Amino acid sequence: MALHYEASRIKARTARPATIAKFKYDIRKSLYCNLVQWVRKEMIYAGQQQNLSIVKTNNTNFGLLNEANSLDKIFKQTKESIVTIIRALPSPTTVSPQTQNTSVLESGFLYDNQGHIITNNHAIGDTKIINLLFENGDRRTAKVIGRDPLDDIAVLKIVENLSRQAQQPKTSLLPSPLIIGNSSNLRIGQPVIAIGNPFGLEETMTAGIVSQTGRLLPGTTSVENFLRVHFPWVAYSMPNVIQTDAPINSGNAGGPLLNLQGQVIGMNTATISHSNGIGFAISSNVISRIVPTLVAKGNYTNPYLGLALDASPSAIAEDYESVPAKLRGVFVNAIEKGGPADKAGIHGSNLDQYYQRHSGDMIVAIDARNVTKAEDFMSYIDGHKTAGDTLNLTLYRDGKMLNLIANLKSWPSLVPYICRPTLNNTKIISVATVFRQYVPLVYA
Repeated sequence: MALHYEASRIKARTARPATIAKFKYDIRKSLYCNLVQWVRKEMIYAGQQQNLSIVKTNNTNFGLLNEANSLDKIFKQTKESIVTIIRALPSPTTVSPQTQNTSVLESGFLYDNQGHIITNNHAIGDTKIINLLFENGDRRTAKVIGRDPLDDIAVLKIVENLSRQAQQPKTSLLPSPLIIGNSSNLRIGQPVIAIGNPFGLEETMTAGIVSQTGRLLPGTTSVENFLRVHFPWVAYSMPNVIQTDAPINSGNAGGPLLNLQGQVIGMNTATISHSNGIGFAISSNVISRIVPTLVAKGNYTNPYLGLALDASPSAIAEDYESVPAKLRGVFVNAIEKGGPADKAGIHGSNLDQYYQRHSGDMIVAIDARNVTKAEDFMSYIDGHKTAGDTLNLTLYRDGKMLNLIANLKSWPSLVPYICRPTLNNTKIISVATVFRQYVPLVYA
């Protein structure tokens, strides 16, 4: 019995290492098999992802290629109708090799088959005869037939073809005019294309998106450049301006802002100095309304109300403390004595003996349309009213709602101010001057 027990212990001790070794081997084998299966699965998954990424990359490249082809197509179909405006600068008093025969290049585009060219008013200065250069090399001469300094629009008419024989009509072989689109259909984020001559680099195309619509663009600089007189109190604001991040620089002025159908939805005008991608274009709807009048009459009459709206954020915050929480509108800062707003009974803000500012009327509606910001007010007058029309204004004053009627008149002539520019008897001579934090604009 004892011998059998001892023999069993010896056999067990002899068999245990082999069992343990086999157990360890089985574990290693299992781990190895599992590792191999995991690696295989990961390789298959990685391969699938790689194939998927290749498909995505190919689709992206295909989309970019299509977009590039689309932009190239638009450029080719419109470039012949975009002109380079060559304007000689006034000769300086001291002539040097660097200043002799100095000229600047601006942009414009063909408006119709009668040889009318549209550009910015500030792009041509006070020049009456303009030299034009077309993409095909044709050189033509045009004269200025219409100006609207306030909205910064000018119309030229081709009068001579310098590249053709004299017996040929002056408008012969003109390219097709660009199609004017509807800017009211623009969407934020919609792709747009700007074409012009920035810094003298002819036929330059840049692309971007519509950043915002309905902006107010101070037009003072354009007026001052046209009249060569500084008016600190003139602050006409161009309404319905398109903001874009498509690069707009000096020389782009007057060039078209196009949609992907090649239609003109704006005219490149200005940018904010030292900004990255903040440019402005006059909307095509404004162009469509003003240009026919410039062609027919040579000038455009803007409606005039004679008040200044306060758009200063700090001032508005203070003013809103005195009105009901849910009431929204725009505050009247000042009015012109004897102007349409004054005759209608509108009140502006005032200062007491302690130099504390007290807000004026708050305009909450115009012709039964709610007004929440100055852009709404200006855009409505610009798009729906002319001189001689009436405005039904709903105001909030001292806890009460008032309904007043104002009769718009024509914008006052700037000629008197050319003769005697002075600050002693300043006037507010805009539809609605907007007081804002100063933004340094550069007209392209």
